[in-house]
Amino acid sequence: MPQRYFIRLAYDGTRYNGWQVQDNTPHTVQEILNKALSTLLSEEISTLGCGRTDTGVHAKEFYANFDSAKTDLASDPRKWVHKFNAVLPQDISVNAIWAAEAEANARFDAVARTYEYIICRKRDPFMNGRAFYLYSELDLKKMNEAAALLMGYTDFSSFSKLHTQVKTNDCKVSQAVWEERGDLLVFTIRADRFLRNMVRAIVGTLVEAGQGKISIEDFKKIVSQKDRSEAGFSVPACGLYLTKVEYKPGYFKG
Repeated sequence: MPQRYFIRLAYDGTRYNGWQVQDNTPHTVQEILNKALSTLLSEEISTLGCGRTDTGVHAKEFYANFDSAKTDLASDPRKWVHKFNAVLPQDISVNAIWAAEAEANARFDAVARTYEYIICRKRDPFMNGRAFYLYSELDLKKMNEAAALLMGYTDFSSFSKLHTQVKTNDCKVSQAVWEERGDLLVFTIRADRFLRNMVRAIVGTLVEAGQGKISIEDFKKIVSQKDRSEAGFSVPACGLYLTKVEYKPGYFKG
């Protein structure tokens, strides 16, 4: 009987075509991770991630589970974390490992996820590829007023990439707020689930509100119309980070 394990990892998504394995490219985080673990453990390893970040999107906290014939990987977590990282590229890092119940599922057992989007208002070479540089006057109060409205809706079709294979576009947003951090503007959004391109489309539409291109009433109409063509532009992937994934209290025993 194989042992199921959970790992917590982080990655810089700049070089990758997202998390999920794809037929048309080997450059995904999942494929690199699967190959590295398979080589190290001398068995076929297939990971299941807690989500599906898109091309160029980063993850400060990400969970995945996999099964292994080896039953001692969690007996010395520090040693195995070091071994995992020794066979992974520098832009992917495993930070923890522990044994889990056989039915544990990193994707479907997650109850909430939090993303941050970073806008840099001052040209900064150290934020290149890490934030969206935007030279524009933005009304932060208006952007927060519009963002707060998101918690009153459930259907986010207006902010979803078209022709996806999900059964529903319903999401429950429990936090949506902008804050200033020096020269940075950071948007934090928490929900039970997210649609493809959802956060980037929301941010682009909120930016248009901050620029005075749309009113609060316009924003309400955009959400209500459930039509992606009515919403704003999608901001670049480089500024988007998955920062937290939550499970029920006590889910990770020990």
